[in-house]
Amino acid sequence: MPGHKRNPFSLEKNIPWEMDITEIDGFDNLHHPEGILAEVQKNAAKLYGVRESFLSVNGSTAALLTAVSAAMEPGKKILMSRNCHKAVYHGIYLRNLIPVYLYPEVFREYEINGGVDPEEVSRALDEDRDIKAVLITSPTYDGIVSDIKKISEIVHRYGIPLIVDEAHGAHFRFSEFFPNSAVDEGADLVIQSMHKTLPALTQTALLHRCSDRVERDRLQRFMGIYQSSSPSYLLMASIDWCVGFLAEEAALYWEAYVQLLKSTRADLKKLKNIRLVGEELIGKKNVKDVDLSKLLFCLPEGIGNGHWLNHKLREDYHLEMEMEAERYVLGISSVCDSQNGMRRLIKAMGEIDAQVPSEKRREWEKRFVIDKEDMPVQKITIAEALEKSTKKVLLNQSEGEISAEFVYLYPPGIPLLTPGEKISKSLLRALDRYRKQGIEIQGLADLEGKWIKTVV
Repeated sequence: MPGHKRNPFSLEKNIPWEMDITEIDGFDNLHHPEGILAEVQKNAAKLYGVRESFLSVNGSTAALLTAVSAAMEPGKKILMSRNCHKAVYHGIYLRNLIPVYLYPEVFREYEINGGVDPEEVSRALDEDRDIKAVLITSPTYDGIVSDIKKISEIVHRYGIPLIVDEAHGAHFRFSEFFPNSAVDEGADLVIQSMHKTLPALTQTALLHRCSDRVERDRLQRFMGIYQSSSPSYLLMASIDWCVGFLAEEAALYWEAYVQLLKSTRADLKKLKNIRLVGEELIGKKNVKDVDLSKLLFCLPEGIGNGHWLNHKLREDYHLEMEMEAERYVLGISSVCDSQNGMRRLIKAMGEIDAQVPSEKRREWEKRFVIDKEDMPVQKITIAEALEKSTKKVLLNQSEGEISAEFVYLYPPGIPLLTPGEKISKSLLRALDRYRKQGIEIQGLADLEGKWIKTVV
């Protein structure tokens, strides 16, 4: 193996066969690293200032599954922010855990979540001493950073670990323009996607062990379970190159990138109708900091929507954004963005901004966001719901049923409904509104979204 024999002449396709290899002599083994892969992990740990780093070629998904599994015994309680990625919920299912939720406040004018309230963390841990770990997402998909330092101090008073999903913050340590990384703020396990904001191939990530609160052997064991036994050397080489680039060559690139980002944001701040959201959020609703590499464009109330703006940018200007929501469109910049690309974005947004006043105003219903008052109520655990017998029910007639499926918008992959939760009228109204606006709903086995599986 591999069957292509690394021979570029054996097939017509322009694929780098010669770079794809397996665990032959001299090329080490990711599941028992002693040579070149051990050196890559050592270099990554040195770069990020942590005790140890584990390579993930199954993305942050495998790293999150590993962190949850290694930190928790089956059947125990975990305190987590509700706006966690679906991989966290899958880890809860696999370990039959009981989630206790933290609900960030919501910026209603933008419909994005704020940060996690440290005092809410403290109250939850004080009220329930059976909680064995805390997991939060920081930064969020929208670039919102919580006060990790204060939260870690609180969590550690109870002798349990803090896990931070920092998938979108792998770039933080490389410029003071960006927020502090969770690896420097007291977190015990930190998960970072290399490919999201750094020059690395898709599906590459790192799991950082920053303390001894989670046993190293357990992390190693679960990384072996959740990753392929035939890890891609293309992906591992990509991580190796990226780590080397960041350690040795990146300084000038980062300086130029930050200056480009500053000038781009300054121009985009001049928009009259569409709003570029940024540092004005700091200090409100438990927002400790904001990642300004995220370009979050919010539309005025009742004019257009995220789907409309995303469609115009793609079809009229050939600009592909990261995600759309009801009130906003999100773009993710990186050190690899060009001046030409940013100029095209500025020009496009200026032209669209001038069209906004002529857009027909719409009267929307009460909007559904991930907020404590609107969230479905958990009736049985995720694991129980996924293991029980199910029946198919028309989604629009499922109010009061117990879901046996996840429902989420992807991206960002944050569940609006999890298995074991009671389906509410407000959720169904929101899903209907999302569908009418062209926003894609995922998670249901029925790809048309007409039916949902519920617990018998």
